[in-house]
Amino acid sequence: MTSTSEQPRRRPGGRTAQVRARVHAAAIELLGTEPPEEVTIPRVAEHAGVHQATLYRRWGNVAGLVDDVVAERLAEVAPLPDTGTLRGDLELAAVRFAEAIAPLGTIMMRAAALAAPTAEAPVTLRTRADQLQAMLDRAAARGEKTPTIGELLEGITAPLYLHPLFFGRPADAGHARELVRRLLVYVDADQRSP
Repeated sequence: MTSTSEQPRRRPGGRTAQVRARVHAAAIELLGTEPPEEVTIPRVAEHAGVHQATLYRRWGNVAGLVDDVVAERLAEVAPLPDTGTLRGDLELAAVRFAEAIAPLGTIMMRAAALAAPTAEAPVTLRTRADQLQAMLDRAAARGEKTPTIGELLEGITAPLYLHPLFFGRPADAGHARELVRRLLVYVDADQRSP
């Protein structure tokens, strides 16, 4: 008999983590091989060996599921740095971002196509934009000239997202740093005050 003060044993990661991992893997595999319109919650559920009600309850739709896949990948390998300089922050963030999206480039483009009808940016992109804005705010507080968030997204993030689509491969670290250099040249040439 278990006393009331004892806590039940929990499995490492637990069933929820195992289900999430299986569903993520199924979504990645299907989005990498199937046209986006054929990737549905029932197909992902069947491929993962999970009841579709679980997927609907947790993610709502395929766009929400893929947003979660991308968010997990970015959190694992591309946390935003604080190096003490805007150039250092942007370079490290761009290189990490390019590495993080390398295996997900095609999937992210397909996810964008799935989310397009809602006309609302996925949570991952909105969250990332908020984090990048905080990075810019830190640099401005140090007295550095900073781009706007729109300029950063257009000059660095969007090209890194689109690189696999146009060139068939993800951007490398050298290209990511070059995007940062170009943006900072533009900002430096701009007459706005920091």
